[in-house]
Amino acid sequence: MAIHHPFNKLSQWQQVAFSAALLERMLPNYHMFAEHVEFGDFKVLRNQLDLIWQWLDKANRCKINYDAQIAKLEEQVPDPDAFDFLGVFPALDSAMALMSLFQAMQDPESDGFVNVSKLSENSVSYYVELSLAQQIDEITPEEDEITPEEDEIVISPQQIAEHPLMQWEIATQNELFEFLTTASENKASCVQAKAMVLEEGLSNLGIEINA
Repeated sequence: MAIHHPFNKLSQWQQVAFSAALLERMLPNYHMFAEHVEFGDFKVLRNQLDLIWQWLDKANRCKINYDAQIAKLEEQVPDPDAFDFLGVFPALDSAMALMSLFQAMQDPESDGFVNVSKLSENSVSYYVELSLAQQIDEITPEEDEITPEEDEIVISPQQIAEHPLMQWEIATQNELFEFLTTASENKASCVQAKAMVLEEGLSNLGIEINA
């Protein structure tokens, strides 16, 4: 079920643009988490992603102090053990994806770009699995009618793969990757890539993006 892209077919610029566009779909999940539990500063992540988009604008390219940005980002990474809220996991994925992108921009030979793609996919997969399990749990019989063998809810990879959110994630990543393989390395391509992934006004988990 895992999404696999031939990143070696893309230039570094195209790989950064691909990752930045995916992060546009992930950051709203962090925003929702930060507002709910009052942890983290969403503006730090938002400003950092904006900085990356500016780096992609070759006509107005900025320099990035990667060590300083990573240090600021590390302070915003939530510890899943510290929060009794399932939203911590997609928030963690968002922060780690941004971290991976910074690391990949420093070292294009690393797995950073691949990791951004995987983290976006994993966020959706985990969310879908929990959603399906909750739906099944809501329609199961009373506890005294359940045998021990039936007590554990198992969601198959096929069920996850066929879920509309996962289908949307796969389609979005494929469409974005295909677009960037032939995209010119300029600001216009960045604008088009962002518009492509934000067309629905939703995060990759279907959360409405606040304007």
